[in-house]
Amino acid sequence: MNPSDTDPLLVAGRLVIVVVSLFALVLGVRVALSRRFPRAWLRFGRPTKSQPSQPVRIGGGVALVGASLLIQQAPFLIPTPFVLGTALLAVGMLLAAAAAGWFVLRRD
Repeated sequence: MNPSDTDPLLVAGRLVIVVVSLFALVLGVRVALSRRFPRAWLRFGRPTKSQPSQPVRIGGGVALVGASLLIQQAPFLIPTPFVLGTALLAVGMLLAAAAAGWFVLRRD
């Protein structure tokens, strides 16, 4: 599981996934901590008066998904032993499940 084992196009795709996941992680943490959505998100759909805004729920879910993607791509870009790579994949999958649980169970 290292970069020299794969096609350069596949490595480029994985690097794109890493950049997108870092962006999602930072944006999700920012939304969850500041409790405000970015203006671009509000242009696409404003919640009605009966729908409360839930920035902590959505921001936390986005941050957990970003962390999951980042951890899942790490063994493919950094040379790691097989056991460590498998453990990182398992942690990434647990984070993905935690993101789904966070979004379903969290009520603001």
